[in-house]
Amino acid sequence: MISADAIRGYVDLMVLSLLREGPSYAYELAQRITAIGGDDYSIKQTTLYSAVKRLEAGGLVSASAGVSPTGKPRTYYRITEAGVAHVALKTEEWHHTKTVVDRFVTGTAQGGTP
Repeated sequence: MISADAIRGYVDLMVLSLLREGPSYAYELAQRITAIGGDDYSIKQTTLYSAVKRLEAGGLVSASAGVSPTGKPRTYYRITEAGVAHVALKTEEWHHTKTVVDRFVTGTAQGGTP
């Protein structure tokens, strides 16, 4: 299982990546994150709600009232154009970060000796 500390900086990227597929509400997002994370990661509701509120405050998602398929009122979140651009930047950052950390984990240094 991945610790919350290890993945904390990437929760926003995970949420935004899911919202690229279409609007969703927090409970549904949590279920999808848990399904995709499998036994490796499941998100706490408080973590998810904090993330969507932070993303909304930053203009990366918009919120609107709606009704779930079961008829319950829900707040639906939709990615904004700024959110789409943010995903692109953060995805590039993630790949670069992973490359750098992999150098340490595998014991290889770019252009030098381990």
